[in-house]
Amino acid sequence: MIRQLQNGVPFRAVGLAHRAALGLLTILPLFASAIFGAPVSAQQTRAATATPIAGSTPQIDGRLNDRVWADAPALTGLVQREPQEGRPVSQRTEVRILTDAEALYVGAWLFDEDPSSIVLGQTLRDASLNDSDAFSLVLDTYLDRQNGFVFATTPAGIEYDGQVTNEGEGGGRGGGGRQQAGSGGGFNLNWDGSWEVATTTDGEGWYAEMRIPFSTLRYDRGGAQTWGFNFERSIRRNNEVAVWAPLPRQFSINRVSLAGTLSLDAPTKRIVTVSPYVLADAFKDYTVVEPDGELDAKVGGDAKVGLTQSLTLDLTVNTDFAQAEVDDQQVNLTRFSLFFPEKRAFFLENAGTFSVGSGRSAELFFSRRIGLSAGQEVPIQGGARLTGRAGGFQIGLLSIQTDDLSVFDELSGAPELVSPANNFGVVRGFREFSGRSRIGAIFVSRLNTSNTDDYNLTYGLDGRLGIGQDLTFDGWFGLTETDGTSAASDAGFNDGEYGFNGGVQYVTRDWQATAGYRQIGGAFNPEVGFLNRSEYRHVNTRILRHFRVPSVSWFREFRPHVSWSQFWSLDGFSETYLVHIDNHFAFENGAFFQLPGFNFTGEGLREPFEIRPGIVIPAGNYDNHDWEFRANTDRSAPLSFSAGWDYGGFFSGTRFGPNATVAYRYGNVLATSLQVNYFDVRLDEGEFETAVVNLNASYSFTPRLYAQANLQYNDDTENLGTNIRIGWLDTAGTGLFIVYNDTEHLGRFVDTGVPAGPRQRQFVVKYTKLFDLAR
Repeated sequence: MIRQLQNGVPFRAVGLAHRAALGLLTILPLFASAIFGAPVSAQQTRAATATPIAGSTPQIDGRLNDRVWADAPALTGLVQREPQEGRPVSQRTEVRILTDAEALYVGAWLFDEDPSSIVLGQTLRDASLNDSDAFSLVLDTYLDRQNGFVFATTPAGIEYDGQVTNEGEGGGRGGGGRQQAGSGGGFNLNWDGSWEVATTTDGEGWYAEMRIPFSTLRYDRGGAQTWGFNFERSIRRNNEVAVWAPLPRQFSINRVSLAGTLSLDAPTKRIVTVSPYVLADAFKDYTVVEPDGELDAKVGGDAKVGLTQSLTLDLTVNTDFAQAEVDDQQVNLTRFSLFFPEKRAFFLENAGTFSVGSGRSAELFFSRRIGLSAGQEVPIQGGARLTGRAGGFQIGLLSIQTDDLSVFDELSGAPELVSPANNFGVVRGFREFSGRSRIGAIFVSRLNTSNTDDYNLTYGLDGRLGIGQDLTFDGWFGLTETDGTSAASDAGFNDGEYGFNGGVQYVTRDWQATAGYRQIGGAFNPEVGFLNRSEYRHVNTRILRHFRVPSVSWFREFRPHVSWSQFWSLDGFSETYLVHIDNHFAFENGAFFQLPGFNFTGEGLREPFEIRPGIVIPAGNYDNHDWEFRANTDRSAPLSFSAGWDYGGFFSGTRFGPNATVAYRYGNVLATSLQVNYFDVRLDEGEFETAVVNLNASYSFTPRLYAQANLQYNDDTENLGTNIRIGWLDTAGTGLFIVYNDTEHLGRFVDTGVPAGPRQRQFVVKYTKLFDLAR
């Protein structure tokens, strides 16, 4: 048996705007070369070679008993990243790499002296890797030392994949949900590649076998080449992470600038796939005077065409997102906009290419502005996206055409236009250089296709400068133009239609320190972006120290830290400030609690703020302090708890905000959680209480067949929302989806002005299939 082998070796918009954007792209190489030096070259670290398959290919069954695996040398010598950096992995681990003209094959022997303690995790595609044993690998196919593809699995045999941009900075890896950081996220879990994985477990450990087709990957050319390559093993009972190419503990496997290399022969393999869908939709709106059910059928689809080995064109027609996750309910106690992340897979694939700005607060492009308006879904007629490498640049072009949307107005008795037909376009380009550095530009447009005088344009530049592995500077600058008009002449630079941000980050094993400055002009208006507030200056800084306690086996580290964040209006009026002083306590099993933390807070109101109907906070300055506490038990255990609270001054009174989550997992098939967020606000002007309750449950029959339910109750609206999804997955996120959505109003008419009962109900059946036309 091979298992017993021993360790071995728009697009329409204003023509001038297009020329300006494209002109920026043409001068980038000269400008960037002058600042950063030559483009990226390979770094010599740990090296491996994929072994060509001489006979039959291995069967992907997780057993690793095909004789062909004996032809490949074992990659061993993993070292810990956590908890004891640099020490050998605690359990014997061997990985072998094979290749043929079609795919890359990865076999992992993950031996374990105590196989009964292996944590299987949840059997669901892209489920969290944080709370189970896991095996992951990253492929930097362009060897640019900044981007890559991640493929991972757990003993439950799940498919987990994603795209790394900017070495994962701006986002995290391992979360169970979809990308939550907006377009600024550094890890895109919504990328679903077409590949295979299988796992098995026995008395000696567990084993993983992967087949990754070359058509799933993007790289410069066919032939002999070298990719960045690293892999890691997670042993959850020890909270241990070990890697092949050593990494300091402050970095994850996404740190591809420190990865090893993999030499191989890759074919010229251009992708051509078509994914049509058919959909049946039953919908009833109970908010109208005479509710009437609507039955609808839709046909559409997506196509993916490899124009070159590294340049891919995505096409979409009559786009539908019936199977997308619903938004999480939030309570807003501020006077600023809340951020709801993009969850539609078409827009999130390659989202990192189009990322410019400050995530969740000031993004120059935010795809959620496309196809959604005032809480209504706007029909998307079609669109195209071109992404990849050309002439040393990473480029992205996007054009989406939406239809107009009108809804019936009961007061006027006539249709009311919610959104006109618009074309949305993006031109993006950047170039990466050695030392984790890059520079780029972006142009974003929205054009009303029935009235060309109605448009919005955004221009941006961004860059990053890395100095060693510890120090990083980054920044962006943006201008906007709306309807050909400008703000008042005293609005400042570009009549106030500007925004910029600069920051610095210093990260070592023991220290984390950040600082940044952002300024947003009074007329800055990126309509296809996101701003949570306007017309401000913002300063932030944070310093944190890690103290390890190796002499205590059950305790990992203290993390004392202090931070300061403040917003001023452009004329110097203090709008918001927060000084946070805290210490975190982290345990070896993943449990956590904080000191609690102490906050000095301030809010400045230039005009009264109605926080709830009938409760109006007068203009003035409000300085307060409060306490906060967070804690959680070992989240890899079948039953885990998380809890916290905020208590202290809030405007003219106090706020008490406890929250709690209880999570239960039965084996690797059932996962449930109940989360409650409660707020008790007592002000001089009035009092109110509100809460959001969220119940999630998922049951996995197999890694590709699952049922999920999400129930959310919002005390502000007194609505109960239900979302039930059944998915039978094929490859690359396609398959059969059955979705039921229901909104029920539970309040009394005398209190809310809305009669109790159903508000909306919807039942959707969607089937989509991927056809590979290049075979």
